[in-house]
Amino acid sequence: MTRYHRALVAAILVTTALALVHGQGPKAPNVYYFQGATLITGAGEPIRDGALLVESGSVSRVGTRASIPAPAGATVVDLRGKTVIPALVDAHSHLGYTDVRTGDTASSHYTRDNLIDHLRRYAYYGIAATWSLGLDRGELPYELRAGPVDGAALFFTAGRGLAMPSAGPNAQYWRDAAYGVTTEAEARQAVRELAAKKVDIVKIWVDDRNKTVTPLPPSLYRPIIEEAHTRGLRVVAHVYYLADAKELLRAGVDGFAHGIRDLEVDDQIMGLFKARPHVFVIPNLPDTPPSGADLVWLSETLPPTQIEALKRTAATTPVRPRLFEVQARSLKKLAAAGVPIAFGTDAGVGAPYGWSAHAEMADMVAAGMTPAQVITAATRTSSEVMKLDRLGTIAPGKSADFVVLDADPLDNIMNTRRIAKVYLRGREIDRASLSRNWTGR
Repeated sequence: MTRYHRALVAAILVTTALALVHGQGPKAPNVYYFQGATLITGAGEPIRDGALLVESGSVSRVGTRASIPAPAGATVVDLRGKTVIPALVDAHSHLGYTDVRTGDTASSHYTRDNLIDHLRRYAYYGIAATWSLGLDRGELPYELRAGPVDGAALFFTAGRGLAMPSAGPNAQYWRDAAYGVTTEAEARQAVRELAAKKVDIVKIWVDDRNKTVTPLPPSLYRPIIEEAHTRGLRVVAHVYYLADAKELLRAGVDGFAHGIRDLEVDDQIMGLFKARPHVFVIPNLPDTPPSGADLVWLSETLPPTQIEALKRTAATTPVRPRLFEVQARSLKKLAAAGVPIAFGTDAGVGAPYGWSAHAEMADMVAAGMTPAQVITAATRTSSEVMKLDRLGTIAPGKSADFVVLDADPLDNIMNTRRIAKVYLRGREIDRASLSRNWTGR
């Protein structure tokens, strides 16, 4: 036994002896007992005066405090007066391209350090995992997927998406990240390359960007979908027009990374969804920039220069973007019909990282979904869509990923912003230290 190990054993024995002298049992390592909160588990009705037992980063028991006593030696965390929800899952993001300190966007910012910074901002705002849909470069996204970072959201990737040349992602600094394909052979080869990387899903763009580019035509997206399905991969589409969404459904697409924006959904497309009940929709309602109390909240993670820039943007932006009402009516119909509604933010397109998740939830409620439906979309459904069986609900065997709130979001969805604590993989995120590092305060 080395000197280090002898010292370690001695320290453990002394600590145990002192605990026994003072009438305390020895602490059970990595066992935490959270008591007294209302638990919105995502797997049933809310549990009042709940108890949540976490062992080695996983949930082991969930119930009422009366039915689950604190085990001997567990670390007890008192959450009376709080509400607990599963951590959020963002199924549509484009992280890595913005230097949050300056607001500058460029392909040169796509680095490991910057991606991790964005994933930590996600963790700060209660997001456990994200799907990066189609703008990732090189080996970095796969390395980050394989090696999760402590205190950061999990990262999953579609790798490079597929579109006509320079007709996929809208921003110029993104254009070269996607495949530009013009023939069936090129399209199938791109899918084979993605399959070799074991991407989590294949992303395609079918949008003419207000008549400024050529959208991916059926003669290309049909073989893309066929090739992907042959190789055990699903395909998610960026779409704008109702007519394109119908053709994509007929072609076998597995999901939509945006809602339809030109027209309200009609009976024909509702029939197509009914015939394919596993096709999911990630609404991505159009954001308004943060203002008022949200700017105060964002000052916890953004430098003053960025807050001032957001104020200027908010002053010149309509309260409701033009396309909101059409998408809202469609979303309400789709949700009522039982179409799987997942959750995504399209983060990386202007909105501050993390905040946009809470703005999207509020917009989904404004569109006609209930707070309970929206929380389910942002947790359980997104996890199911992403095939993340350890996330999405608070239940035995799941990863201990949850958010502690100061008020109940079932009463008011805006209460998701009232974050007291965030736990990812059983460990509390040190939000105070992150805030100090980002703001210097």
